[in-house]
Amino acid sequence: MSLSFFLLLLFFPFSLSQTPPRGLLINCGAHSAAQFDNRTWLPDSGFISSGSPKTVTTPVLFPTLHTLRSFPRQVKKHCYNIPVYRGAKYLVRTTYFYAGVNGADHPSPPVFDQILDGTLWSVVNTTRDYSDGNSSFYEGLFLAQGKIMSLCIGSNTYTDSDPFISALEFLILEGSLYNTSDFTKYGLALVARHSFGYSGPPIRYPDDLFDRVWEPFGQSNSTQASTDNVSVSGFWNLPPAKIFETRIGSDQLETLQLRWPTASLPSSNSKYYYIALYFADDTAGSRIFNISVNGITYYHNLNVIPSGVVVFASQWPLSGPTTITLTPAASSSLGPLINAGEVFDVLPLGGRTLTRDVIALEKVKQSLRNPPLDWNGDPCMPRQYSWTGISCSEGPRIRVVTLNLTSMDLSGSLSPFVANMTALTNIWLGNNSLSGQIPDLSSLKILETLHLEDNQFSGEIPSSLGDISSLQEVFLQNNNLTGQIPANLIGKPGLDIR
Repeated sequence: MSLSFFLLLLFFPFSLSQTPPRGLLINCGAHSAAQFDNRTWLPDSGFISSGSPKTVTTPVLFPTLHTLRSFPRQVKKHCYNIPVYRGAKYLVRTTYFYAGVNGADHPSPPVFDQILDGTLWSVVNTTRDYSDGNSSFYEGLFLAQGKIMSLCIGSNTYTDSDPFISALEFLILEGSLYNTSDFTKYGLALVARHSFGYSGPPIRYPDDLFDRVWEPFGQSNSTQASTDNVSVSGFWNLPPAKIFETRIGSDQLETLQLRWPTASLPSSNSKYYYIALYFADDTAGSRIFNISVNGITYYHNLNVIPSGVVVFASQWPLSGPTTITLTPAASSSLGPLINAGEVFDVLPLGGRTLTRDVIALEKVKQSLRNPPLDWNGDPCMPRQYSWTGISCSEGPRIRVVTLNLTSMDLSGSLSPFVANMTALTNIWLGNNSLSGQIPDLSSLKILETLHLEDNQFSGEIPSSLGDISSLQEVFLQNNNLTGQIPANLIGKPGLDIR
């Protein structure tokens, strides 16, 4: 419990205009841009180079579900590269509607992974929603740590047919939203967001300025409420005023128990959650109560006022079924109520490959005519989705240490930018059809192995290789090299040169 953080928020003025959320709306598989609800959705072809667009033939509830992009599961990772503003906080939403696109042999949707930059965000399992005729969405909050964010679809051992995606959204959030979370270390993955006592369609933009989805959660003790005196700008998370129009609770002095979120959470002692609970009331009298979560005191003597209050914890341990209990205080004249709530999984970020190495590998990729198909997204992270032929270092500073593309039927040349990956200890590129000159590798001070044999390299052997004191093997045979072997390589102690 020492990791939990509590704060009661009242008035903090903000000025927000009723403009659409800033960011990108991507209609996956579409061939052209389209306007839906006065917002522009872009085709996805400018953000990804793999997969196949497909058209859904069954009736759909939303226009963006008419198309999707499907990916061959034999390639373990396919990535969208999205231009973003470095340092901005983004709401990232992925939407999936299967529509049986993998054929009669696969009536159920495939199960696969989604990855944000170097972090395994979640497993995508849309089976239950699809069986009910619904689409599924996943929402996460992440900080843009560079000018590009990658959203990747990953095939895992449990993926039995081609994965897919229907829509992708990257929306910029106001700086105040969820600002007690350290987004340099964590992301927030949505578990549940509900408007209590509400039974209409999901609340979104324009009610919510950031197009968050507040789903209905009606019960027998749901009641309407006045929002005349609720000041939405007083909440750092800026919820929509509409969530305060309904509530669960009553004026009777009795305990209110709420099983929420309705789904049982994973059983783990190391899982923490961000919880925000929203309250407002302008009824005459006092409404004071204690809040507990699974029997543990969450907030003591909360006084609900007309301008509204929110109580939240940035890191709260939860597992299994969750019960929120609101108990009237002795000084209260009215029973407890609740208007809305949000729960997020606090997601430790998986780390990112050092930018210098990422740029160098992108240059190497460009110099190859047929690079490995999974060379997309972060090269090293998550570990189980590292690029083919890439080995990386452990620890907080993630570097590429081995490049092994032996016998990969590669053609093209070897970019001189490979020398910028200064943590490389091994380069294995033998038995391909690489051509051009061998670049200057003298900056690779800890390189031990250089295998370029059985290719079509031409020109002279760089004398700078003799300046790398750590070299133990240099295999250059069966190329089109000319000239003499540099004198500083001949007879070098401990070096096996061929």
